[in-house]
Amino acid sequence: MAERTLILLRHAKSDWSGDERDIDRPLAPRGIRQAPAMGRWLARHVGRLDLAVVSPARRARSTWELVGAELDAPPPIQIDDRVYAASEQELLTVVRGLADDLGTVVLVGHNPGLQQLVSALTDASAALPTSALAVIGMPGTWAAAGRDPAVLRASGRPPASGP
Repeated sequence: MAERTLILLRHAKSDWSGDERDIDRPLAPRGIRQAPAMGRWLARHVGRLDLAVVSPARRARSTWELVGAELDAPPPIQIDDRVYAASEQELLTVVRGLADDLGTVVLVGHNPGLQQLVSALTDASAALPTSALAVIGMPGTWAAAGRDPAVLRASGRPPASGP
């Protein structure tokens, strides 16, 4: 069976200056500047995405809008309430529920769950500050995620500018 690719993408920097509820917090100007770099990096290094699973938090949805705008063919989007403030185990449940015909999926969410999921799947650690991502090569089916070791292919914050 072909390897699947899971991309964990942490939302861009949010704006804490207002009194919005956590789920309604917008992106900060820095986040608005940084998010497109993730999209450009994905377009150059990953290529086709089959699905984007996005937290319902405003900052996560806004991040994906900016990232997706940089892709030649943005994938369908699935807003999933389970991704908001999710633990590693909750995120693993989301991943295990993905359809078998999906080869590359991006999951847009929050820490500490995303960072912990990297460790759980790969036995490697990856810092995921805001506007960072981790690309994981997953063996087998989505339903088997976490049973066999996955490989951390790339991680970090893409450069904000460049070719």
